[in-house]
Amino acid sequence: MSAVLLEGKPIAEKIRAQVKADVEALKSKGAAPRLVAVLAGDNPGAKFYAGAQEKACAAVGIEYELRQLPADISQDDLEGAIRKLNSDPAVNGVLLLMPVPKGLNGAAAQAIIDEKKDVDGVSPANLGRVVLGRPRLAPCTAMSVIELVKASGLDMYGKEVVVVGSSEIVGKPAALLLMDKYITADEDGNTDKLAGATVTVCHIGTSERGDLGAHTRRADVLVTAVGVKPGLITGDMLKPGAVVIDVATIRVKDPETGKTKTYGDVDAEAAKEIVAQITPVPGGVGAVTTAILLRNTVAAAKWQRAG
Repeated sequence: MSAVLLEGKPIAEKIRAQVKADVEALKSKGAAPRLVAVLAGDNPGAKFYAGAQEKACAAVGIEYELRQLPADISQDDLEGAIRKLNSDPAVNGVLLLMPVPKGLNGAAAQAIIDEKKDVDGVSPANLGRVVLGRPRLAPCTAMSVIELVKASGLDMYGKEVVVVGSSEIVGKPAALLLMDKYITADEDGNTDKLAGATVTVCHIGTSERGDLGAHTRRADVLVTAVGVKPGLITGDMLKPGAVVIDVATIRVKDPETGKTKTYGDVDAEAAKEIVAQITPVPGGVGAVTTAILLRNTVAAAKWQRAG
């Protein structure tokens, strides 16, 4: 048995094509979508991510600006900068690049982003909509999980899903989205039947005081987003024929060659001989996540136009 790779690229391309068409339609009405990313400090990873965002936005016609703030900015001034963007009618999307410098509270700053401009889907209001089963701007990575699950072709109703990782932007919202019977597809309320799964969420306590493998071995669909140790999920922890969505991106430098290689949570080589479908790392979730950010930016622009 050799698993089918759930590649992110074709899914991302389809999303980007729709986004490009939507952007052109908005521009024809004099409403070019504009996204502003806020970066406090000079974190190399955040700057790299900003560069990728800018390139992706340019490809679909979204205006992009990186607004860089000093590393020693105060919490009040950071939040003040976000409030100014909230009140600027020329800005449709606002996101705060993470991590923020030591001494700043990134979560508190994200929480004040206007819900209609919150393209990362991390504000309390937008996370609350996920809890209520009425997502509008949902967290990008969690939604990329949903898109990959759709691509697997599985009828998720009643399936056993195990989510390893309980973060507020991936594990928790992904679990809630998969639990719902319907996922809202667009701002008009059109829906896709997708989920209705039976979901178990595992976290650090599961490993420390329980048996993580006992949960993962019964998963028809395994979603894992830990990102601490390559190969955390070994072959003997997988159910034959399962679908695996590996969200983790763990970069490890080879001490001999000096080259950096990227791994996920799952031992991919072992998994390929056991499961039916698996996302590659890299090339799976990450590619779709960026496309979801573009889609959220367009959705935010439409929401604001609707009043």
